[in-house]
Amino acid sequence: MQVILLEDVKSLGKRGDVAEVKDGFAYNYLFPRKLAAEASQGALAVIQAQQRAKQRREAEARADAEALAKTLETRAISVPVRCGGNGRLFGTVTNHHVADALEAEFSIPVDRHKIEMPDNIKSLGTYPITVRLGKNITAKTSLQVVAAPA
Repeated sequence: MQVILLEDVKSLGKRGDVAEVKDGFAYNYLFPRKLAAEASQGALAVIQAQQRAKQRREAEARADAEALAKTLETRAISVPVRCGGNGRLFGTVTNHHVADALEAEFSIPVDRHKIEMPDNIKSLGTYPITVRLGKNITAKTSLQVVAAPA
């Protein structure tokens, strides 16, 4: 019997997959627990339409992320910070500061956990950083730490 999985089932597959199972397993285990539904022609057509829509959304998101990566690689991110007379900062520049600067300069909300940078930036200068924008899409750009106007 063919069934469409409504939830992830460890030994069968993920949600939305079509699996071939024995009738007893389907009627006694999967259907009562609402883990699967019987695969009819209409249900299979709906699943295929959903999979095509998901692939289209993922392709659009990937194209957007790649365009954003190209934009970030050509431009530098500037973070103004307070510093002393010798160029030492009052504190450190963190990935939270970089995420705020990305949102301010490019209007891009980026999760701060997706920004990889050298630890403990405590002086003015230019530093290389990496921003993970999606699956296997990263942008290597430079971070310019500049003195904030007093």
